[in-house]
Amino acid sequence: MMIQLPRRLLLCFIAAVVIGSLALFVVCMELQIQMPWEKPTSFNIKHYRLYYNKNNIHNSLNYQLYSENEEIIADDQLSSENELEIIEKLRQNLINKLSSHNKPDITEDLERNSVKQSDLPDPSKYTPPHITNLNTNTSRTVPENGTEIFIPIKPTVADFFGDQYAVDDVPSQTDCPNNIRKRVLQTNFSEMFLQTIPVLQWAKHFTPEEYQRLKRYEEGHGWANVSVDVLNSSLGILNTSANRLMFDDWEQRKSRSQCIRCAVVGNGGILNGSKKGKEIDEHDYVFRVNGAILKGFEEDVGSRTSFYTFSTNTMRNSMNNYGRLGFRGPPVSNETRYIFLPDQDRDYILIRAAATHTVIEKGPERSKIPPKFFGENVTVESFKMYHPDFIRYLRNRFLHSSRLKTYAKKFYRPTTGAVMLLAALHTCDEVDAYGYMTPNWTSFSDHYYDKKRKPVIFYANHDMQMEMRLWKQLHEAGLINLFTRY
Repeated sequence: MMIQLPRRLLLCFIAAVVIGSLALFVVCMELQIQMPWEKPTSFNIKHYRLYYNKNNIHNSLNYQLYSENEEIIADDQLSSENELEIIEKLRQNLINKLSSHNKPDITEDLERNSVKQSDLPDPSKYTPPHITNLNTNTSRTVPENGTEIFIPIKPTVADFFGDQYAVDDVPSQTDCPNNIRKRVLQTNFSEMFLQTIPVLQWAKHFTPEEYQRLKRYEEGHGWANVSVDVLNSSLGILNTSANRLMFDDWEQRKSRSQCIRCAVVGNGGILNGSKKGKEIDEHDYVFRVNGAILKGFEEDVGSRTSFYTFSTNTMRNSMNNYGRLGFRGPPVSNETRYIFLPDQDRDYILIRAAATHTVIEKGPERSKIPPKFFGENVTVESFKMYHPDFIRYLRNRFLHSSRLKTYAKKFYRPTTGAVMLLAALHTCDEVDAYGYMTPNWTSFSDHYYDKKRKPVIFYANHDMQMEMRLWKQLHEAGLINLFTRY
């Protein structure tokens, strides 16, 4: 026994070394760490850009494909009919060009890197990607009248960010001489602010072409999680001017002012004891969100609700969490319009059932009677729904959080209150914001209706610190008036 023991220990030691080496090799391969015995490659694939120029005379597009070092790899003439074919040809030319470097598995590297999006900086320093490559901080010259787009190496690779949007040329409903859309041009937000972004979606937006485009984006950023039948039946009923215009009753108002003044009211504890209720109600329109409890707090937050923003999930959570405090459901009045923030198919299903007073046969809201959340006499004209392009645009440009580089990428999104405030920024002439997070947020409870002081809770799916900085920047730029209570 004394002789065999060392041999067993030696065998165990050898086995452990072999197993450990194999494990190390697997880990390094998985993490793409270069092993000491591998020969390093000097050819580093990054992402490639395609610039195109529109020729209004010949109705064609002149495409030029650039590499990271500005070398022109290919160019071609495109007509609207053969655009996709030429892009595919350019893609193949790019792969053939790069394959001459004899780098193994070059296509796999391109698939990993070609769809990278430039990280959008702080709004106060924002420069659009087609002017500056924000990954390297090096300026690039774009051909005159050119626009930069990214070429995915495989057409089936999803574009997570999709910083291209539909155009909705909705004219201003007023002649306000100094509205936000004019003031923004003199601020650092001018390049990120799209004047023609569709804020609301309605019947005209559901087309085969739009479905093919938006089905690439998940959750509220597109239609990937909603079936064609649900989209067709739900958006099909949103076919009135009240569904496409934010201020659908403005022209009918007898005592309307020259500018549309909006109060956007969050639920922050900063409003408790503020006595801002009368001031809030004096605005032309009042926006509220989620668990907006009014009864007993009118002196601080007012009593009117023109627009109530929510998703089906946030509304149900508010009813469950704040029911004992007085929130029984959305505000109900003749003035109130309900704006859905679509997150899943249940939002499209609920809007149709509520507007047509029909039952919901499947999903979390299924019932034997039509939904009663919005009152007995609500009509289709009372409902609106944010456009997925607008939601994605806000995430990409205004609230492009560092969490988009982490595990939280898939479920990060701006808060419902943030979408509401930025929607007002894009539609109102003047915006006063109340109940939003400010730098002195630690001085207040989480909500204005808390019976006991509660600290603000931060969740991984939102970046509330970033939102707070954005509100401050918008306030300093003169685009909103933020109630700070200093």
